[in-house]
Amino acid sequence: MMTRAGSMGALAMVTLAVTVPAPAHAHAVLVKSDPGSRAVLGYPPDRVQLWFNERLESAFSTVSVWSKSGLRVDRQDAAVGPEDAKRLSVTLPPIEPGIYTVRFRVLSIDGHIVDSSFRFTVKRR
Repeated sequence: MMTRAGSMGALAMVTLAVTVPAPAHAHAVLVKSDPGSRAVLGYPPDRVQLWFNERLESAFSTVSVWSKSGLRVDRQDAAVGPEDAKRLSVTLPPIEPGIYTVRFRVLSIDGHIVDSSFRFTVKRR
């Protein structure tokens, strides 16, 4: 048999569980890229494109491509797609075979910043 104090404690726990919101985990997550992470390509791409699970703030989202020697190789024209606010891209000039790092920093519309990178390789023909 439950006492009055026990009943009140159980009621308080149920009320707390129902009224306290669960923490939000809404960050922009990279869902797809072209080229993909760790891709080995037989030809150099002319663009790097990234797709996220939520819309990006274009003024605060950027992507860049770096050579193994630490030189920036993209055309510095990163942009969130006007037709797709979940896509971020940057164009590339012709690049040599080698290992490249894609670095991105995005601000999603919910205010969370995501800063990450991945590599791809262009093989010699």
